[in-house]
Amino acid sequence: MADGMPDGDPGPVVLALRDVSKSFGAIAALRGAQLELRGGEAHALVGENGAGKSTLVKILAGVHGPDEGTVLLDGQPVTLDSPAAARAQGIAVIYQEPTLFPDLSVAENIFMGRQPLTSGRRIDRPELAARCTALFERLGVHMDPDRPARGLSIADQQMVEIAKALSFDARVLVMDEPTAALSGVEVERLFTVARALRSHGAAVLFISHRFDEVFDLCDRITVMRDGQWVSTDATGDLTVEQVVRRMVGRDVADLFPKQDVVAGDVVLEVRGLTRRGVFTDVSFDVRAGEIVALAGLVGAGRSEVVRAVFGVDIYDAGSVTLHGRPLKPGNPAAAMAAGLALVPEDRRQQGLVMELSVERNATLTRRWKLARMGWLSARTERATAAEWSKKLQVKAGRLSDPVSTLSGGNQQKVVLAKWLSTDPTLLIVDEPTRGIDVGTKAEVHRLLSQLAADGMAVVMVSSELPEVLGMADRVLVMHEGRLVDDIPRARADEDTVMLAATGQAR
Repeated sequence: MADGMPDGDPGPVVLALRDVSKSFGAIAALRGAQLELRGGEAHALVGENGAGKSTLVKILAGVHGPDEGTVLLDGQPVTLDSPAAARAQGIAVIYQEPTLFPDLSVAENIFMGRQPLTSGRRIDRPELAARCTALFERLGVHMDPDRPARGLSIADQQMVEIAKALSFDARVLVMDEPTAALSGVEVERLFTVARALRSHGAAVLFISHRFDEVFDLCDRITVMRDGQWVSTDATGDLTVEQVVRRMVGRDVADLFPKQDVVAGDVVLEVRGLTRRGVFTDVSFDVRAGEIVALAGLVGAGRSEVVRAVFGVDIYDAGSVTLHGRPLKPGNPAAAMAAGLALVPEDRRQQGLVMELSVERNATLTRRWKLARMGWLSARTERATAAEWSKKLQVKAGRLSDPVSTLSGGNQQKVVLAKWLSTDPTLLIVDEPTRGIDVGTKAEVHRLLSQLAADGMAVVMVSSELPEVLGMADRVLVMHEGRLVDDIPRARADEDTVMLAATGQAR
């Protein structure tokens, strides 16, 4: 393990954190953290959820001030006491989920509060569009400055945010999980822009759980654990295994602890499921003890199929049968009553009520069963939430705290607790490990494997091919709304799955 910052890097240190600590009540989010960002370098910051990455980013962004330690810009101490102060110092943060004004144009979002004016003090629209176009030309992207922000893809919203950063002459660009919701083509476009910014002398801080992206883009990697700096090394001097070991403080010998299980009776039967324009004639079975993965490229219709099975979306034709009994279309309550559970793809928007407490979120699906004569006591709610938090090892300060205060991995565990507490016989998990760290991924995989070993049927939608191959007994591959292959575990490999996913199944 590295015991100091490596020497011989390409550019001067632009921004540095020295022995920075930050606490929220009794919880120490950062303890003596340190970081160096150099001009002309892409620098990765990695660590498990709860390692302190988000707090560090918020200190750089001026959202939080450090309790102890120093922030240095060009070797001189600076005070970043607001986002405006951070921007004034040339520090820009691009978040996973951009926050644009949807009813304003792209150009108005970029130059909000700084629009060029005519002599009559009106907005100079031609000049505004020209400045916006010049920024996009620097980024190598094509976008209409007059287009409303509403309806832009996440990838295009991020490009607007990066253009905004350039308009402030940002010297430091922080990219916080920017690729979590992007397709492969969109990721490559983002990386092209990041490399161009790096080549022009900007310091890029890249935060991601995806190691292939980290090793592809970044020159150095800083690892954090439990709020503390662990190591900083040149990317070429590290392996994925070494990074994982430093992140979790132990060897993750088996990220995919799949148990061998003899499949039981058919639990779910889907026949001829069709939703016009989305998916067509989808048929498959799932047996007790099986983990069946739905694989395919983005837009293949995987999430839409499981949403229709659960009853969130209406389908036009076909049938869904659970334990031999047909499920009424478009009725999630009936699906739940029959023993079906769905952990959705977007935990923040679809799986949790972020303003409510951990205990309230963990019991949302069982409130009517826990109530007595129409009343639900706080003691009963807390006891139930505590039981499931212990089972799933949820790390939370207090169960009465808002669920928004938890790390992404622990939020995912709360969603799982909410649905597992209904005692389902079929569990559908859509992107179960998206945006969570490698240690928590291993915990989620171990849980899914144990549930299947205990006889539960599991349907898993995943865009991560290693996860599909490591956990599934069968891989159902979709291409453009159709189920094109059913691949048993013994025959499943990257080539076979990708050929089917691209419409070239043999």
